[in-house]
Amino acid sequence: MNNQQINETFSELSTPLIADACLRLHIPLRVAPSGIRPLPPESHIAGRALPVRHYGSVDIFLEAMGTAQPGDILVIDNQGRVDEGCIGDLTALEAQACGLAGILVWGCHRDTVELHQIGFPVLSYGACPAGPQRLDRRDPQALCSARFGEVTVTPDDVVFADADGVVFAPFPSMEGVFSTAQNIWKKERRQAEEIQVGRKLREQLQFDEYLVKRSIDETYTFRQHLRAIGGAIEE
Repeated sequence: MNNQQINETFSELSTPLIADACLRLHIPLRVAPSGIRPLPPESHIAGRALPVRHYGSVDIFLEAMGTAQPGDILVIDNQGRVDEGCIGDLTALEAQACGLAGILVWGCHRDTVELHQIGFPVLSYGACPAGPQRLDRRDPQALCSARFGEVTVTPDDVVFADADGVVFAPFPSMEGVFSTAQNIWKKERRQAEEIQVGRKLREQLQFDEYLVKRSIDETYTFRQHLRAIGGAIEE
């Protein structure tokens, strides 16, 4: 799958569905720290990761973009810092001109008004007016991988980002992840439609039957019950 196909398929899904699919497939769940939010709020993007480790200078971003493929998402490791905005309107405009799908920052951005006007997806902890005042030693892996919270992101990863947050998944698993996420979505939509016409979720999931079984066997879990009846909700 190329980036266009990945983004088009994800357009009908969500990060919760991708996360649930990873769990169903026993793929290690890798999510960005809570607090990373999109600008604009309705941003909904997916694409191969273009990782970079920031060390205080914008040149590292420009260098990374020189190898970018259309639809890549720039993933910036700024060590989760909230005392500086490491990207702003010029970096966003350059990324847009290079055909990237968005920018993901483990840290902060600045130039918020201009970013709103540009409309290019940027996800970060929020805004900080100060730019970097440092120039650290460049990491030898600066263009090979990026740390993002407890996750290490490489070009072999796909980034999924929306209003709920960010999920990273290995590119080789994409077809299985998408197929599973779509099946979960279809099942949950059917359940939602049933609730709207009067068939409560408790009834659909045979919840009273589950309570009876649990009263007999206290080790019997709700997840076991859902697997037995082919329900969704949890895994």
